[in-house]
Amino acid sequence: MHVQFKLNGQPVSAEVEPRTTLADCIRNDFGQTGTHLACEHGVCGACTVLVNGEAVRACLMLAAQVEGDAVTTVEGLSGDELTPLQKAFRKHHALQCGFCTPGFITTAHALLSSEPDASEERIREVLSGNLCRCTGYVPIVDAVMEARAAYAEAQR
Repeated sequence: MHVQFKLNGQPVSAEVEPRTTLADCIRNDFGQTGTHLACEHGVCGACTVLVNGEAVRACLMLAAQVEGDAVTTVEGLSGDELTPLQKAFRKHHALQCGFCTPGFITTAHALLSSEPDASEERIREVLSGNLCRCTGYVPIVDAVMEARAAYAEAQR
């Protein structure tokens, strides 16, 4: 089947099998490998992308479901330099192996875009759907907490 959508701001189209997941389409058809596949059951959050600004598990969505939508991967969040959220992750050592990082970044971006004043409790609640096996969660939460100011400033 033919599917068309915007990927990181650019119109794209592909011929996919009806059962093709959004994650497989993004990775295999468009080379956006920042969307990681791990559990393929929607549990770990490594495949999180934004669909029309909302964080979704790309392993649980079919490519056909995003027809006409705007999909943003971790690659689409920044240009030539790191975003304030990415800088905060680096500053707080909120990554080690990096496998979970794209999912945490896209999830945190979705949260802070709609709630730039999110409390630590709210950040922990939203990020609880993403798993990290290396760093623990304290540096990740600290990084998201620090990035709040940049999101608040951007909304002014």
